[in-house]
Amino acid sequence: MKKRKIQLLTSVLLVVITLFAAAANGQQLKPLSSGYAPVNGIKVYYEVYGKGEPIILLHGAFYTISMNWGQLIPELSKTRQVIAIEMQGDGHSPYSERKLDIATLASDVEKVMDYLKIDSADVAGYSMGGSVAYQFAVQSPKRLRKLVVISSTYKTKGWLPEVNGAFKNFKPEFFDNTPLKAGYDAVAPDKTKWTMFVRQMIAFAGTPFDMGDSNIAKITAPVLIISGDNDGLDKIELMKTYQLLGGGVSADLGPMPKSQLAMVPSQGHVSLMMQAPTILSYLTNFLK
Repeated sequence: MKKRKIQLLTSVLLVVITLFAAAANGQQLKPLSSGYAPVNGIKVYYEVYGKGEPIILLHGAFYTISMNWGQLIPELSKTRQVIAIEMQGDGHSPYSERKLDIATLASDVEKVMDYLKIDSADVAGYSMGGSVAYQFAVQSPKRLRKLVVISSTYKTKGWLPEVNGAFKNFKPEFFDNTPLKAGYDAVAPDKTKWTMFVRQMIAFAGTPFDMGDSNIAKITAPVLIISGDNDGLDKIELMKTYQLLGGGVSADLGPMPKSQLAMVPSQGHVSLMMQAPTILSYLTNFLK
């Protein structure tokens, strides 16, 4: 019975993800520049929009820039320089046999900054990108101004058990004939790497990780956490995270914390990113 429930959850999650990918794809705004940065033995694709203080956007697993950020980039780029990255094997970035590792992906972000001659930036990440953003904050604190984490965590146990169980049942063939596959085929430099890429991502998602409470507590940059009330994150662990960042206090009896927690009602992990006006409102107010 438990196995059937997890299989059902896996199927539902995949359907929701593909629906979001289909709805979000089709970004119209063209980047001011784009290209590949040579980092840590691979090439990472980036796009640059707008002018102003830089903000780096890190996508969720299997997404391209347009799938994840297409509805937000046009607005953000009106006042900011937006640098969107496609991580190893995603989108335009070529598949690599290099093992996927959160610390390495965070290092890739810093190397892209070096390549683009950016000393420091705000960083926003969704889902997998949010975990990479947390790791970036831990290992490259001097390069970070403000951090935005959307529906993500710094440790495996930050997800509900059923979410972690669903990841274990993912198989490459589940992703065939989906908008995720179509998005990959539209921009990937080598379409034949799809199955190998999916296997690599599944193994990555199934690998337990924990950046450590003490490391999160050491983050000095202001952090905005955005979560859907039913997005699969363990809300007890989420509140502990916010407390590590200085939040969860009575601001009537003391100073307001520099970090913020936004809980969006009636939203799941995937549907949360579809609430572009809400996300944009939180982002712009926090980044001012």
